[in-house]
Order: sequence, then C-alpha cells, then structure tokens
Amino acid sequence: MQPRDASRLLVLNRADGSIAHAVFRDVGRWLRAGDLLVVNDTRVVPARFFAQRAGGGRVEGLFLHGAPQEGEGCWCTLLKPSARLREGERVRLVGCDEMLLLARRLERGAWLVRTEPLMQPLPLLARIGSVPLPPYIRRKAQAATSDCEAAATDAADRERYQTVYAARDGAVAAPTAGLHFTSGLLDSLRAAGVSICTVTLHVGVGTFAPIVVEDLREHAMHAEWFEVRSEARAALQRTRAAGGRIVAVGTTAARVLETIVRSELPERGVGADASRAARADEPLCGWTNIFLYPPQRLTATDALITNFHLPRSTLLAMVMAMAGVEPIRRAYAEAIREQYRFYSYGDAMLIV
Repeated sequence: MQPRDASRLLVLNRADGSIAHAVFRDVGRWLRAGDLLVVNDTRVVPARFFAQRAGGGRVEGLFLHGAPQEGEGCWCTLLKPSARLREGERVRLVGCDEMLLLARRLERGAWLVRTEPLMQPLPLLARIGSVPLPPYIRRKAQAATSDCEAAATDAADRERYQTVYAARDGAVAAPTAGLHFTSGLLDSLRAAGVSICTVTLHVGVGTFAPIVVEDLREHAMHAEWFEVRSEARAALQRTRAAGGRIVAVGTTAARVLETIVRSELPERGVGADASRAARADEPLCGWTNIFLYPPQRLTATDALITNFHLPRSTLLAMVMAMAGVEPIRRAYAEAIREQYRFYSYGDAMLIV
C-alpha cells in the first residue's frame, strides 16, 4: 500500500472556482503561518464481532457505544439477523468464553446487551473484534481468528484504517480525511507556522446511512458524541483573534466546530446554551445531531480537507454547504475525469 501522504489532492478555490491538482504531501502550499489545523483524534475500535446461538445459528454484531447508565457490563450493539433474536436470549461470543445476554431490543436493529461475566466492552472487543470497515469495502466475513489470511488483513486494516494521531477509543468508522497525514507531514506543517489542535467526535454507524427523503429537512440525522477540551477552545479563540484560518480536517471535525458555534445540541446531551455557559477551562462535550446542507453555510470553518463521498450522503451535503452545490458538482466531475479514488481509502480534496 502506498504511503498515506502519497494520495492525490484536488484543491478547489471558492473565490474563483479554479481547481488544482497535487499530491497530498504538498498540502502545505495552500496553508499559511497562523492557520489552525483542527483534527479529530477519535480512535476506531475493533467493533465487529460474531456470536453463536444455542441452536447453532450465527449472529453478527457491531458495537455502537457503551451504556454504563444501564448497569455494569452493558452496551449497545447492532445484531443480525435481529428479527430472529429474542429478549433474554444468551449467545456465546466467538473467540472467547464469554456470553452476551440480549437484554432489550432497541430501534433499527440495535440491542442493549450485557456481558456475562460482567466486563467492559472495549477490552473484550480488543481480543475478539475486527475492524468495522465501511460496507463498500469488501472483506471475507470470517468469524474465526484461525484463518491466517483474514487475520493478516485485519491487522493491516487496524493500522491503516486509523489516523496517526488517533488517541481516544470510541469510533466505529475512521475520520477518513485524516488518514492522509503522516507524522512527518504534521511536523513540517508545524515548522511552517501552522498550529494543530485536536477535538473528538466518535464517528457512528449512522455516518453510512443514506439520505432517502427528497426534502432534506425531513432527514433523521444520527447523533454522535463529541468533546472539545479547553486547550482546543483556547487555540480556536487565539486563531480567530489573530486573523488566522480554521482548517477542519474532515467533515467530523467541521461538525464539531459548527456545533459549538451554533450550540444546537439535543436534549440527551448538554444543554442548548452549553457553549456559552461553559467555563473556559472546562471541556465542552455532549451529543450532536447537527445536519448542515445547502442553502446553509458553514460559519466556523474557513477551509476543509475531505475525501470524496458517496452520493445521497450527509457528508456530501455538508461539503456542498461548505462550497456550494454547483462548485462541488464541477469538482466531482473533474475528479471522475482524472480518475481520483473515492471514499474511505481514496484521495482527498481541499476546499479553500
């Protein structure tokens, strides 16, 4: 596999509509001293796992998030085939001796489960789970770890499907725009006067949910947990005060930035006035279900690094909110003509 920063880079200039082509390691040509690069330091967990029913049927699971408020050892997961499972049923996890109690059926194929014996889900998944690659990346569906080829493939994906600055476990999908950065490239940007700060948004499975409504106002947006620590808040304020640009690495980082500016947080997270009420030395955290699409515009993000996204996706809608519908259509048409790679392991676009 080629080096991370050897991906291609399409640069879209919003001021004049021009398009340039480069290699990602040259992204610094379009950044300048005083800019602030905002990266998402979420870490993808090996969230995909398998279990066996008492009658021999196989169950495929995808960890969503912990649920400590429901009791010790509880978490939420997608299970397939969900319709055949029963509340109160116990299934044996493949790759270990632990059982899962299917405590309660939730919405859209999700379940509240409890590990028996009680244990935290992330250490368990580290032993038995595999990388939850997007559905358009095909891999052999192996339920056992004895297949050497499948194990080697998963080990490679565990390294490649992770940013070099990933630090906080919780995502079930990578913030893919950040996959293009190497430690050396980040160091060179710092040396050129570009600052870097981290925020956290644990990317959820809802990021793959297509838009199926004609009126975007009717789309039920998924919620994702985020946190902006005091150091990042201070860096954002310094950059704004000095006239620098806020450059979001990926739609996930942009989603955090737009959330804290607009303070549109759902009731199950922090209050709607959290970004105004929180002290400067306290982190801002909660659940965000913000959905940005044209004719709305991104107001907290001056430039955006992003991959090329699926049609009818909320990610593409946000990119269009950043640059406009027609400029993005032209950029995507150009990328197709130039045979850019799309989606998670694909090439990148910089919107300035």
